[in-house]
Amino acid sequence: MQFISKKFSELTTKELYEILKVRSQIFIVEQKMNCLDMDGEDYNALHCFITENENIVAYLRAFPTNDKVKIGRVITVTHGIGLGRKLIEQSISYFKECFGCKKIELHSQISAVGFYEKLGFKQIGEEFLEENVWHISMELEI
Repeated sequence: MQFISKKFSELTTKELYEILKVRSQIFIVEQKMNCLDMDGEDYNALHCFITENENIVAYLRAFPTNDKVKIGRVITVTHGIGLGRKLIEQSISYFKECFGCKKIELHSQISAVGFYEKLGFKQIGEEFLEENVWHISMELEI
């Protein structure tokens, strides 16, 4: 398995295709979200992913600013085998090394709150509806 982080302009066409494919697989097919996943934000994002045999098995996009990084679109193709933890931990290490960030922010689906809490994230604010799914803001001080 290999951790990769690239700006949009650095992605190969195969990587971009695979990213969009796994995001559609999880958000549209598995979670039945009725939303436009390709929202125009990918151009400004840092794309972090783990590959295995040239296939993307875990992915997130990140937006670094000053001393914090906001992450979103966190997915794993196979659930329950530690890919999500590995992706988040490797991404945090990368963010600290490259950006010197002090805080990670995200909008967690309510069903994933426990996962993020195990990684040290804290809930902030109230639940809200985003893309027809209940979320809550979370942050991690590092």
